[in-house]
Amino acid sequence: MNVDIWSDIACPWCFIGKRRFEKALSGFPHRDQVTVTWHSYQLDPSLPEHYDGTELEYLSERKGMPADRVAQMFAQVTQVAADEGLHYDFGSIVVANSQSGHELLHLAKAKDAEGARGTADAVKEALLSAHFEHGEDIGSREVLVRLGTAAGLDAGEITAALDAGTYRDSVAADIRQAQAIGIQGVPFFVLDSKYGVSGAQPPELFAQALETAWREANPLVMVSPAAAATDDEGLDGAACGPDGCA
Repeated sequence: MNVDIWSDIACPWCFIGKRRFEKALSGFPHRDQVTVTWHSYQLDPSLPEHYDGTELEYLSERKGMPADRVAQMFAQVTQVAADEGLHYDFGSIVVANSQSGHELLHLAKAKDAEGARGTADAVKEALLSAHFEHGEDIGSREVLVRLGTAAGLDAGEITAALDAGTYRDSVAADIRQAQAIGIQGVPFFVLDSKYGVSGAQPPELFAQALETAWREANPLVMVSPAAAATDDEGLDGAACGPDGCA
């Protein structure tokens, strides 16, 4: 079963959604047969490479939100994140365009396609944690190279790919695909190209979605009596139910 996930590195609910989905997947009986693919999405592609201000100032000035409302939202999201084992620090966030981070993610996906395993997920995790928990600059080449190499990528290959914009079109293609299927916010999860889950839903909902998609893709096939040998006692097909055995 395939699960495609659209998210942005600069989206606080995307990290929370990742944790909740992982919790559901860890309890899914067929988790070893589930392939997760990360896709790029940018909440603000017009953001300059670096924004000279805090996250609070950015949302207040560029999004037109009152500062006190932004601060209240930060407190609420920080608490929700803490419940998922995440330690958000909105005061230390470096506001930067996530384009280069998404290109790094696509390089990791390419390595997974060549036979590596889990590189893209490791890069996605590192980018989200660096941005929301450690106040690192996700637009910095130095930071991206360090995070990428820690996930198993080659430093020279990272630099070359970012310099050449090798995966710039791949990022754009992900965003166009999101628009084509009607995604208007992230995180957004698509199971087997059929079932969509919008937002950082509770693990129970993700678990239900996984089970529903799995059952549809792998329906139970009943074996007819004619396909099996019967016994001499005439008890073939015997079963017990709420009203007794027959």
